[in-house]
Amino acid sequence: MQQMMSLWSALDMRRRVIVLVATLAMFAAVLGLSRMAATPSMALLYSGLESRAAGDVVKSLDAKAVKYDVRGDSIWVDATQRDQLRMTLATEGLPANGGAGYELLDGISGFGTTSQMFDATYWRAKEGELARTIATSPTIRAARVYISAAQSQPFRHDVKPTASVMVTTSQGRLSMQEAKAIRYLVASAVAGLQPSDVAVIDSVGGLILSGDDTAAAASSGADRAAALKRDITNLLEARVGPGKAVVAVNIETVTDHESIVQKTFDPAGRVAISTDTQDQSTSSTDKGSGAVTVASNLPNGAANNNGSTSQSQNKDTHERTNYEVSTTQRELVKPPGAVSKLSVAVLLDGLRSVDANGKEVWTPRPADEIAALHDLVASAVGYDEKRGDVITIKSLAFEPISPLGTSSGSSFLARMNIDAMSAIQLAVLAIVALVMGVFVIRPILTSSRARALPALGRPDNAPGSNGVGRVLTGEIDDGTYMPDRMNLVSNEEQDGAMSQVTDGDPVLRLRRLIADRQSETIEILRNWVEDREETVS
Repeated sequence: MQQMMSLWSALDMRRRVIVLVATLAMFAAVLGLSRMAATPSMALLYSGLESRAAGDVVKSLDAKAVKYDVRGDSIWVDATQRDQLRMTLATEGLPANGGAGYELLDGISGFGTTSQMFDATYWRAKEGELARTIATSPTIRAARVYISAAQSQPFRHDVKPTASVMVTTSQGRLSMQEAKAIRYLVASAVAGLQPSDVAVIDSVGGLILSGDDTAAAASSGADRAAALKRDITNLLEARVGPGKAVVAVNIETVTDHESIVQKTFDPAGRVAISTDTQDQSTSSTDKGSGAVTVASNLPNGAANNNGSTSQSQNKDTHERTNYEVSTTQRELVKPPGAVSKLSVAVLLDGLRSVDANGKEVWTPRPADEIAALHDLVASAVGYDEKRGDVITIKSLAFEPISPLGTSSGSSFLARMNIDAMSAIQLAVLAIVALVMGVFVIRPILTSSRARALPALGRPDNAPGSNGVGRVLTGEIDDGTYMPDRMNLVSNEEQDGAMSQVTDGDPVLRLRRLIADRQSETIEILRNWVEDREETVS
């Protein structure tokens, strides 16, 4: 400590300021880098949450005293605690992207709740539960469900419920299969709801499914074309090699919805189911008729009974038989999406070989090989000549494609499972501390210590001094310089003894000087040693 105080007192004002500023800068750099190294690496906990769901997650993290960072719509936590926090929050029902579910019914009391209030709460709970179920898919980040329930109306009996689903995918757009699954899930959960009455909307791809299946048919055709292209490419590359086959598939689908009702009667196929027989007989007798007079109309009047008498009989028989005629009724419904025409185009690279001169030679593939590949492609796509399907396979030379970049591989740090950011921070901290110590502190202390030693003066009465002493060089006097009197020698006896010594051996004179000035001699020797160490280093 005393040595540090002596060094500090030997510095001038400018060097003291430099030492203070350098020391403060070094401490600030060390503290900053230490804080950066001590800060844990953050990992994504949740992203794209609704405002209410994100607020519930942040509130739970605050209650657990967990350090987190909010960046836009994302929540970041310590990477070592991320998985544990997700499981802990899941036990608490967080995050709830789909809104509240059937727990809404728990808050309804029997007092003051009307039927309309209960129906509204019930449908809210139904929508929340469906949204939760849809959001459990790994490809769906958020979902909202809206159900338009049919209310009982006395003069309308054809009102049907409808529903719509809005989804936000984690990546890309919603596939047709997933949209159909969502449609049937919602339709099955609501009584009287048909799958055709459910509209599925994607935030990226727009309308996926609706009551009008025209868009669905077009999307389904695109999906089938992509699947056929993948299958044909895998089939051809097994023969010609990877990257040597290019396939294009075009599927034309029927976009019209057709319904056909057909009813057929078979007259030969009849069966008697009932028989009704009716007999009717009538008889009449005519005794003749005279002239019509007043007497003939009187009860006891004389009538003319001289006419002739005739009789008639009539008998009718009716038989009715009822038959059941065999009939056939067919109703054919053709939804849109049927394949009307299929076109497949295949481009194959030829055969490449090296001739005698070492040059690469390209030759087209043989015709029999092209025919065999044509048959394979036709079987794979379900080729139908009557439908007008077309399959074209050509063998043409491919233009070489220069590779872009280099292949990626795992780095050494990734294989060693070392945090690169922490290692960089520690390396920067070490470099800053080394630079500050070597190039700032050490030169200042070294130069100040070399300049802190006071200069030794010559005796005041030395020749040519004029009262101003000179600095001792530390060299051994060879006898050319004969001091008359040293500063420490004041009496005449010492002057005489000194003169006797100087007349003798120079070594004895040097020993006498060292004995008289021990402190100055020690400082000179120390400077020699330090200068020699600096020169060697």
